[in-house]
Amino acid sequence: MSERLSEVSDSGMTERAIRTQGDILEVATAEFAANGYAGARVDEIAARTRTTKRMIYYYFGSKEGLYLAVLERVYAQIRRVERGIHIDEMSPDEALRTLAEATYDHHTTHEEFIQLVSIENIHRAEHLRQSQTILRENVTAITLLEQVIERGVREGIFRDDVDALDVHMVISAYACFHVANRHTFAAIFDRDMLDPALQESHRRLIGDMIVATMTDRRSAGGER
Repeated sequence: MSERLSEVSDSGMTERAIRTQGDILEVATAEFAANGYAGARVDEIAARTRTTKRMIYYYFGSKEGLYLAVLERVYAQIRRVERGIHIDEMSPDEALRTLAEATYDHHTTHEEFIQLVSIENIHRAEHLRQSQTILRENVTAITLLEQVIERGVREGIFRDDVDALDVHMVISAYACFHVANRHTFAAIFDRDMLDPALQESHRRLIGDMIVATMTDRRSAGGER
C-alpha cells in the first residue's frame, strides 16, 4: 500500500470509501495496462467508477500517485501468492517446483501485470523506482528462493553455483514470455501460448526445467 493510502487508512475510512478506493484501483489497473501512463485518462477512470476526478486525487494525490498505487497493488498480488506457499513443509525440489508453477499460474492469468511491467521497462522503471514499497516488498521474492536453494545445497540436492536471483530470472522470463509475446508468437508460429489446452503441460515444463537445472550439480566448467 502506498504511503498516501496508508495515511488515508489510518485516518479511518468508511467501508464505502474502502470499496470506492478498490474500485478505482481495479479500473485504473485496466486503464494504465491498456494505454500506458501517458495515454491513460483519469477522467475515464472516474467515469467508469462513478466517482469524480477530484475524489481520485483526494485518495491518491495525483495521476502519478494513482499509477504508483496500481503498480504497488499488482506487485503485492504476486508476492502474496509466494508467501502463501508453505515451503518449509516441502522438500527443496518440491518447494522450488511449486514456486515456479505458482509464478507461471499468476503471470498467465494476470495479463495486466505483465503489460504494466512491460510499460515500466519501456520507461526504464522511472515510476517504479519511486516506490519504496515495491522495492522493499519485492525482496521477499528472492529471500524465499534463497531459503529453498540454501536448504537444497545443504542436503546435497542442488548445485551451489546458481544464485536465487538467476533462478528468479529464469522463472520470470518463461512465465512473462507467454503473455508479453503471445500475439507475435501466434502470428509467426500459429500457436496461442495461453490456449487452455496447453497450460498444464507448459506449467509442468517450467517446474521440470528449473528443478533439472538446480539438480545438475556439475559446474559450468566441469564435465558435460
